[in-house]
Order: sequence, then C-alpha cells, then structure tokens
Amino acid sequence: MRIDAQPYPHVSDDSDIEDFKESLRSAIREARQLRSPRRRAEAGQGLAHVIETIPDVASARCVSLYASRPGEPDTSWLLDRLAARGVRVLMPILGAGLQRDWAEYAGAGDLRQRAPGRPPEPGTPTLGAEALAEADVVIAPALAIDTHGTRLGQGGGWYDRALENLRPGVRVIGVVFPVELYDAEVRPLPRQSHDRPVDAVATPQEWHELLSRPTTA
Repeated sequence: MRIDAQPYPHVSDDSDIEDFKESLRSAIREARQLRSPRRRAEAGQGLAHVIETIPDVASARCVSLYASRPGEPDTSWLLDRLAARGVRVLMPILGAGLQRDWAEYAGAGDLRQRAPGRPPEPGTPTLGAEALAEADVVIAPALAIDTHGTRLGQGGGWYDRALENLRPGVRVIGVVFPVELYDAEVRPLPRQSHDRPVDAVATPQEWHELLSRPTTA
C-alpha cells in the first residue's frame, strides 16, 4: 500500500469523527473517479480470480454479493463466475430508509438500477432481511478497510445493520482497491460502536486475513 496516495484528513483534538469519515469518503470517491473504464475492467477480472481462491468462497453454496456501482471494484465477473458454478447468490435490495432485503441473482440481464445512485438490483422475488442467515460467506463493499478490520462504508450504516442477521461464524470479506487498504498502525480508520469489522479484505491483486481490534469509540 502507498501511504502517500491515501487520503487521510487532518485530525485535531476537536475533530468530529463523523466529519472525519465524511471527508475521507469524499476524497476516496474522488480518487475512484480517476480510474478509466479499462483499468476498472481489469480490476474486476483480477478481483474475481482472487476472491474465488478464498477457501470460504470456494466451498460456499450460498454467497452474499453486491452489484458494483461506477467507480467501485467491478463485481460483474465474480457474479457470473459464482453463478456458473451453481452457487446461490444473494444480492442486497435497498428499501425505503434503511430497510434491508435480499433477492437471488438471476443473471446480468435481470439487474436494474431502480433509482439514481443505487446499485443495480435483481428483479427476482424479495426474501426478507432474515435471508442473509442462509449465506455461507458475505462479500461486502467498502471505500476503505484497515488492517484491523475496520471498514469505511458509504455512510448509511446499511451493511452494519444487515449483518446482524448472519449466522455465527460466517465471515465477512470487504472489497477495496489496493491503495484503499490502510495500515492500522499508521493510518487507522475510525471505528464506532455500531461499525461491524470485516474478517478479511480482497483487492484485485490479493486477499488478506485481518486481525480485528476492539472498538475504542
């Protein structure tokens, strides 16, 4: 990871943690927009290969995976490779407010963006928030992750709440670009009591187990 390429807002004694998070989110989103479609496509293909080498994914019969938005590491190759193996894929459905739901992936042609800014969603019947308990592993989006498992999401807290329905022991794998993996000893990401850490991180180049630390905020 290149620290000089990682946004990290200045923190003062009176800094608000939410202000820090939002500044960091804005900087990372801006940096993501600089990647060309070609680079993003290459990253998506690399990501599919890397994630399929993770033992939890290789042995899973049911995987929770999202459809990426523009700028995010592209998950379309991974979605199709999992489906081709006969893996059942549960995808998030964003309801009103923080309403949580899931539906099965039925191919790229079934995905629709139902509102500006929302990720593509399947048109198959919704299964309820409790359907996530059927997943053997969860692959979750992130803007950044640090080496202690702290995940910086988009800010709505959707995944933090959705993951409450996971079976005990089911692992969560966060997805970022390589430069978005932060060294927690040098540039820790802020973690609050409601923030759910991830167990591993995958980039288009490699994946890592993460050592979670207790929440301090």
